[in-house]
Amino acid sequence: MTEQVLNLAKRVLEIEANGIMGLVSQLNQQFVDSVQCLHLCKGKVIVTGIGKSGHIARKLASTLSSTGTSSVYLHPAESSHGDLGVISEEDVVIAISYSGGSSAEMNQILAHASRKKVPVIALTSNPKSSLGAAAQHVVLIRVALEACPLNLAPTASSTATLAMADALAMCLLDLKGFRAENFAELHPGGSLGARLLTRVKDVMHTGEAIPLVALETSLKEVLTVMTHRNVRGAAGVMNDQNELVGVITDGDIRRRLEREQSLSGKAQDFMTLNPRTIDAEEMAEKALFVMEQFKIQLLFVLDKSSSHPRKPVGIVHIQDLLTAKIR
Repeated sequence: MTEQVLNLAKRVLEIEANGIMGLVSQLNQQFVDSVQCLHLCKGKVIVTGIGKSGHIARKLASTLSSTGTSSVYLHPAESSHGDLGVISEEDVVIAISYSGGSSAEMNQILAHASRKKVPVIALTSNPKSSLGAAAQHVVLIRVALEACPLNLAPTASSTATLAMADALAMCLLDLKGFRAENFAELHPGGSLGARLLTRVKDVMHTGEAIPLVALETSLKEVLTVMTHRNVRGAAGVMNDQNELVGVITDGDIRRRLEREQSLSGKAQDFMTLNPRTIDAEEMAEKALFVMEQFKIQLLFVLDKSSSHPRKPVGIVHIQDLLTAKIR
């Protein structure tokens, strides 16, 4: 039984992969014209389909909306009960049906689009079908074989249709010059939005929360600062020009104690010179990258555009970044 199941699973994956790869040779000027039609659309993109095609239509509408193209899914069965009103003269309709056979409900959408002179893009395997004939642009999708052992259930064909729909959306995204920053603006609530939108200044500790000491500060006072600030376990060392010149961490103190068996001395005796810093305007994601690359827990934050570019304006700890869902 194990071998039988694995063999069938491999066959399904191979057929569906071949179905997608077969689309490459089917790309033509009609595909280019369809992308251009979507790019010129001044309204929204209405995507419609029923059954398995309906699920793909919903996915395409969602993908378009999340990549900068206003789009909605229109269910053919609901269209004749008032939802046709969602289609306006400046819209474009994408109708999906692998066979190209359009139901009575789909025909009403196509007729309504025709009356309003709304262009229709068809995703179908049959350009001579009723759907193909009604469309101004036909994106061809053909597979040699379904992955279903009975060659009946839409499997390779639906996978190929989904892939072609993604190709349309991604080409449109590229043509519009849609960037990661634009994507983040449309996804502010998730970890992706946090990663692409959050800057160091948004998560850093400021003011009295920054643990700072002078070169001549005694170790006892340094330990007090390291313990009683919001960000514990480190202190920045400042020179007379109010510039950051070093950092003292728990590790620095432990290593000094191991070497000399004494904790007497001043901040300048314990500090590590030239600590790593980051600008307040940098993306928080970069701060996390620096911390992980150099295996450190915190960074002092500078405002390099100010008149005092070496004066700390904040401090950010790795836990601040994780709490902000930067990863």
